[in-house]
Amino acid sequence: MPTAAQRLALRDRPPGPVVMKQSWRELLFLHWKFDPAEVQRLLPPGLTADTFDGAAWVGIVPFFMCGVRPVWAPPVPGLSDFLELNVRTYVHDANGVPGVWFFSLDASNWIAVLIAQKLFKLPYFNARMRARATPATVDYWSQRGALDPDHFVWQPIGPAHRAEAETLEFFLVERYLLYTFKNGQIYTGRVHHAPYQLHDVKVIEHGTQLLAPAGLTPRDTPFDHAICVRNVDVNIFGLQR
Repeated sequence: MPTAAQRLALRDRPPGPVVMKQSWRELLFLHWKFDPAEVQRLLPPGLTADTFDGAAWVGIVPFFMCGVRPVWAPPVPGLSDFLELNVRTYVHDANGVPGVWFFSLDASNWIAVLIAQKLFKLPYFNARMRARATPATVDYWSQRGALDPDHFVWQPIGPAHRAEAETLEFFLVERYLLYTFKNGQIYTGRVHHAPYQLHDVKVIEHGTQLLAPAGLTPRDTPFDHAICVRNVDVNIFGLQR
């Protein structure tokens, strides 16, 4: 199990060059508790389900990707801005290094999907998506293939705050490393950004269509935790073995 020091250490900027820059806008984090054994059976060898209070956690995260570009290039109209929706859980390796495991990443730009599949070895899917954000409300719609669409509507509430170390909020959102698996090999990727400025959130509508395709038991029950973020600027580092 990762120590508190290991979790905090990943906030530091990693060594090596930045390969991409992007901004994440209007993130909604919805999380459900799961039996760790159910999550563990879906993970590759070498990774273990990370837990908080004995439970594994699975998140659905819709958000806006903005200004996505290589570090040496300006944003490209029609390519650099798109929508993304992730299904994720939390893991650690044999050394206790905590990170994110993505079951899926849906995106509205097929070119970005192809690039991400190749460069970052992640399970990206093309999806039909649309969204509208105002200062008060975010309305977000997504549909992958023939699945029923998911519709999310939420309203940020109150002043921003940062997650405190060793809390559930910190466990769920303060994640700066991803794991992926390709051809029998585990890869890691790092991101760096300022700690999230979190807002409490009123969730008016949400969907769970993408849990079953990930191999997870569908959930008809309300989520166990919800929080949102208005924006953060992010540096992306290359994959490492």
